[in-house]
Amino acid sequence: MKPFRSEFVALRERRYHVRIWGDDTSPTIFFLHGWGDVGASFQFVVDAMKGHWRIIAPDWRGFGQSQWNDGPYFFPDYIADLDALLEHYSPQAPAQIAGHSLGGIVAGLYAGIRPERVCRIANMEGFVLWTFPREENPVRCEKWLQQIRDNNSSFRLYHHRQDFAARLIINNPRLTLERANFLAEHSVRKTEGGFVFSADPKHRWISPLLYPMEEAKSCWRKITASTLLISGRNSSIIKRLADNPEAYRERMACFRGANDLWLDDCGHNLHHDQPDKLAWHLDYFFAAT
Repeated sequence: MKPFRSEFVALRERRYHVRIWGDDTSPTIFFLHGWGDVGASFQFVVDAMKGHWRIIAPDWRGFGQSQWNDGPYFFPDYIADLDALLEHYSPQAPAQIAGHSLGGIVAGLYAGIRPERVCRIANMEGFVLWTFPREENPVRCEKWLQQIRDNNSSFRLYHHRQDFAARLIINNPRLTLERANFLAEHSVRKTEGGFVFSADPKHRWISPLLYPMEEAKSCWRKITASTLLISGRNSSIIKRLADNPEAYRERMACFRGANDLWLDDCGHNLHHDQPDKLAWHLDYFFAAT
């Protein structure tokens, strides 16, 4: 595996863990992970990439080794955290970003909010922003208030790291045992009685505030960066989105000039399922002039 180094940086009064591959003289790509993941999970893709890159992959706040919040998590904080991350590592040059799921959602919105700060974005299933009918808001907010009051969220306890790896394979049969063991090594922390996922359980609280779809579309339309939209042919996330073809087409139309890429035999976690194919396309996309 390609070697990496860890850094801890202060971003918006939070201690962020950042994993870095490559040397500081190489062109930089920011890799942004999804919900329930960590920056280390891009190792498989990094290993397969042929270009000479400096790859920077943070653990989002409350995930991996980054600092937890003192309370609930709100989506706009991720956008502000990305802004702070780019200001720290790329204060002058527009950024190249590869974002998966939550990371792709954040990157896509940010690229429209501050288009001058992003020059290329590979969006890996980060255009699946979920919405709910407005009439559900009172129920969602009431549930959120109850979760804050109860404050008893937790992640499942595993007696051994291998048990977590086995669970990953059950959830994703395409995941090899070697990759599952690597993810287990970097995704859980030791606690009394065993191991738990290394994230703040408050991430499991329902969000009382969702990013409105029309506002998201207005951000996507402002993107000026070269954009690559990457999806897995067998992704359950994309299949759910495609159940409404008209809404899907409207959403995709917001990414003007974007290129589509579909990976065969691949689910939602493209960087786990097809890291070699994904790496080839990322090398080609980010090396283009």
